[in-house]
Amino acid sequence: MDINIHHTFLPHSDPDASLAFYRDTLGFEARNDVGYGGMRWITVGSADGTGPSVVLYPPTADPGITEDEGRTIAEMMAKGTFASIILSTADLDGTFARLQDGDTEIVQEPMDQPYGVRDCALRDPAGNMVRIQESS
Repeated sequence: MDINIHHTFLPHSDPDASLAFYRDTLGFEARNDVGYGGMRWITVGSADGTGPSVVLYPPTADPGITEDEGRTIAEMMAKGTFASIILSTADLDGTFARLQDGDTEIVQEPMDQPYGVRDCALRDPAGNMVRIQESS
């Protein structure tokens, strides 16, 4: 079988802030920006056009989500426990230094993890946990 990851989804609470973070702070390109019913789905991906894309989506867009579930999702997003993504870079320390120059919410400085990777952690504007690992 030849199966690859094409898209993955992360919720957003503010489409403009999320787009600015993934495009301007992390350097992704905006590949698509679709509005419907007062909501926006924004697709971002690596600037070189390769690899999978991340769709930043309104978390309560599914009509099956109740108001109570929507509140729970919003609470979990605010705590950073609803969704996460792991990215990679060849220069973790350089990337981290650039992230510190902005208003990025840092959760963990670069460190060697006991499970064999070196990484750092931050949160995007929606509260999603973003871990960046040093690639070998």
